[in-house]
Amino acid sequence: MNRRALMLGGAGAAAGVVGAGLWQWQGRTDPAAAAIWALRFERPDGSPLVMTAFRGRPLLLNFWATWCPPCVKELPLIDQFQREQRGPAGTGWQVVGLAVDQRAPVLAFLQRQPVSFDVGLAGLEGIDLARTLGNSGGGLPFTIALDRHGGIIQRKLGSLQAADLARWART
Repeated sequence: MNRRALMLGGAGAAAGVVGAGLWQWQGRTDPAAAAIWALRFERPDGSPLVMTAFRGRPLLLNFWATWCPPCVKELPLIDQFQREQRGPAGTGWQVVGLAVDQRAPVLAFLQRQPVSFDVGLAGLEGIDLARTLGNSGGGLPFTIALDRHGGIIQRKLGSLQAADLARWART
């Protein structure tokens, strides 16, 4: 009886490990990441930014603000990453910058320093979203990388470095 119980218990544990591995492999490791795809933001020009449009490709999601010096400093690096990694016919990485800011300052900033990636206005609610994605302190800049299945593969609070982006691009 004990031998049979041990065998059944071992088989159950193995099935659980395989199931957990498949669950993670499918990009379902984080419910907050899954919720990203249902979000909609307004772009600085007033048009909608619908996150479902970015599914199926790796995504770099950067939380920034015009009043955040490290955020402003890293934007050219992120813009360069977008241009280099987007791939032919849009098959590679895509970047979305979520501005934790109001429309007027973001518009003025983007007129002075345009970027090639999509920008959405997250407002102060962007801090709450960043917290649900692993930024417990709510600091900026904050960046996450999602794989093509929508699972979070990297998080970084603070300024990105070229080495960070190069490493993430290989994953």
